[in-house]
Amino acid sequence: MKIKEIILEGHDGEKPHHYTSDHGHWRFRDVGGYDRVYNLNRIMMATAMADGKSTKPLDMDQSSYVEKYNIAHPFTEEEHRMMIQAFKTVDSEYQHIEKDHKSKEWPDTHLLSPVAKPNRNRFGI
Repeated sequence: MKIKEIILEGHDGEKPHHYTSDHGHWRFRDVGGYDRVYNLNRIMMATAMADGKSTKPLDMDQSSYVEKYNIAHPFTEEEHRMMIQAFKTVDSEYQHIEKDHKSKEWPDTHLLSPVAKPNRNRFGI
């Protein structure tokens, strides 16, 4: 068996002769090809929002707040210091956006119990 029989990719970006698509297909990436995974995510989000009846652009942001960045949400002062240590260890571009390090619950947390009240009459008690 020859290696070209195992590897099924085309040469120089050409579509392989054995590649078939029954219903057509799209080939896409972000402009410049810098982050194909992020672009795929945004395209699939937009596709899920589309109605399929029009070709008009959707009312959706082109990119998310974090777009080409990673994001971390440490909860405590200690965890914030851990992030600083990590950034001093691994060369990164970073911004400390939110300086309030107080751990707070969301306003709706613990207002309703996720556990149903027991039904004491279920067994005739």
